[in-house]
Amino acid sequence: MGGRLTTTACDLEALAPRDGRLTKRQRRYDIVSHSSEETLEFGRKLAVLAQPPCLVLMEGELGSGKTVLTKGIVSGLDAAPETEVTSPTFALVHEYVGERKVYHLDLYRVEGERDLATLGLDEMLDQDATVIVEWGEKLRAYALFPHLEVRLQHRGERERRILVDEITGN
Repeated sequence: MGGRLTTTACDLEALAPRDGRLTKRQRRYDIVSHSSEETLEFGRKLAVLAQPPCLVLMEGELGSGKTVLTKGIVSGLDAAPETEVTSPTFALVHEYVGERKVYHLDLYRVEGERDLATLGLDEMLDQDATVIVEWGEKLRAYALFPHLEVRLQHRGERERRILVDEITGN
């Protein structure tokens, strides 16, 4: 991964059953980022896996780096420069269109299926687009295959652990 990023990958491991279904993980990436710049760079590299159509579910505490990682993915997909990518906490959805189309959702303030229904997620997923969802655990039960599950964890003031599971099917 370059720089100080550290990574491990495991291929074709079965995940624990979720909602009664056994899912397959094609790959797991376990990254330690030591700065926002490294998180951004990993996002650019992660864009290779996030080619449309793709759903990316992100989980992590406030300030764990979800938006920084999203900036890298959007930039890596040539949908918009990273400087134009901001958190859609209050708008709920931002759309970026360049070489590819990316929808960036923030579900922090969304509660329940009724709120989810108003976002137009089905229409977004029907397009040739990458849909990146912060607070993606609110959508996990509805996730289609294939998709990416990304978990960000604080490991100190600047350090973050980033786990990425590429879910390929059941």
